[in-house]
Amino acid sequence: MKAITRFSNSLMEKYLPDPFLFVLILTLVIFVMGLGFTESSPIEMVTYWGDGFWALLAFSMQMVLVLVTGFVLASSPIFKKGLGYIAGFAHSPSSAIILVTLVSLAASWINWGFGLVIGALFAKELAKRVHDVDYRLLIASAYSGFIIWHAGFSGSIPLSIATEGHPFVDTISVIPTSATIFAGYNLIIVAALVIIVPLLNRMMMPKKGDTITVDPKLLVDPVSETLPAKSEMTPADRLENSWVLSMVIGVLGIAFIVYYFVQNGFALTLDLVNFMFLFLGIIFHGTPRNYLISIQEAVKGAGGIIVQFPFYAGIMGMMTASGLAGVMSEAFVSVSTAQTLPLFAFLSAGLVNFFVPSGGGQWAVQAPIMLEAADMLGSDPSRVAMAVAWGDAWTNMIQPFWALPALAIAGLKAKDIMGFCVIVLIVSGVVIGLGLLFL
Repeated sequence: MKAITRFSNSLMEKYLPDPFLFVLILTLVIFVMGLGFTESSPIEMVTYWGDGFWALLAFSMQMVLVLVTGFVLASSPIFKKGLGYIAGFAHSPSSAIILVTLVSLAASWINWGFGLVIGALFAKELAKRVHDVDYRLLIASAYSGFIIWHAGFSGSIPLSIATEGHPFVDTISVIPTSATIFAGYNLIIVAALVIIVPLLNRMMMPKKGDTITVDPKLLVDPVSETLPAKSEMTPADRLENSWVLSMVIGVLGIAFIVYYFVQNGFALTLDLVNFMFLFLGIIFHGTPRNYLISIQEAVKGAGGIIVQFPFYAGIMGMMTASGLAGVMSEAFVSVSTAQTLPLFAFLSAGLVNFFVPSGGGQWAVQAPIMLEAADMLGSDPSRVAMAVAWGDAWTNMIQPFWALPALAIAGLKAKDIMGFCVIVLIVSGVVIGLGLLFL
């Protein structure tokens, strides 16, 4: 395994471009494929690209806030103590790798946005304490937990088809989560990955001579500025360094969170996760000034998200408007049977996810084709829907789109972790595929 990992890392370090170059290359690839596999003309493909370019603006802002508010919350004294306490259970590189993977898996199953940030933040805390752990593998392990998000509480596809009046209700009616998220086969796949992925990450630990560590001093969070004497403070200084305003605003935020849970139960959304991170950060930092210092540090890593997400929106526009995503899906359906349709739905979703990295957007494109095929072949539509969900989550392991927040928090590049993630992709693909086919 160490030899395979070394080869995979070497391959990624040599040939995987920066995520920005990656999205530019994807743009050109989809443009050419649209011309070759659909009836779209060059001007039509350009139009699809331009029309879709700003379709993810709201989502881009949500992802920026996931990064910024999560970073700020984790840099607060109370939260650092909590992460530090959990990190204290890791006394060796191997235990650090296993622990961060388990934390990330659990957090991602609860909510994908929560898991995406918490895993990377916890990995940084572990790196401060376990000095001889490979930092690249530590961050890759934190990201690997993201593999199960679409089979958990925040899975957009299973939650969508469990909602009254969803777009495909006339075809499949309403499918409860007991037939998707909490179905026996799905829980078995999740349990298998919870066991296999931490052990796999542990097996990928490089030899001591190949281990790349990080200086803990580089992971130190920004410190608060030295306060002037009270007699020298202006009214503005006193307000910026007063805990009263932070506490009042924070209590308002907590009141809304409590009210939301009372009214809706434990139904986490990305907006609510950001809301929680934002107001807990305000409270835990104590003063507005401390909070602003942490914000200034956090936003430094948001550039990749801001610039790259519009390009992915443009790619998604070309994929959907040209019908290219449908062409890809139909190619897999054409070789499917009632037994194999979930497997091929999983594989097709994994392919489409490279170019349409949005669970909801991908489902809107693939659902009409996959659900019609399920009806024609007599395959279980709930299993087919979960197969698409698993495919959407699966290839995130080598899709820089979703790794950007974690990479920004860690201060790494995509090529630093993708060698490890490729191996997680292969092994998890086998586990998920076999589960969908035989369970």
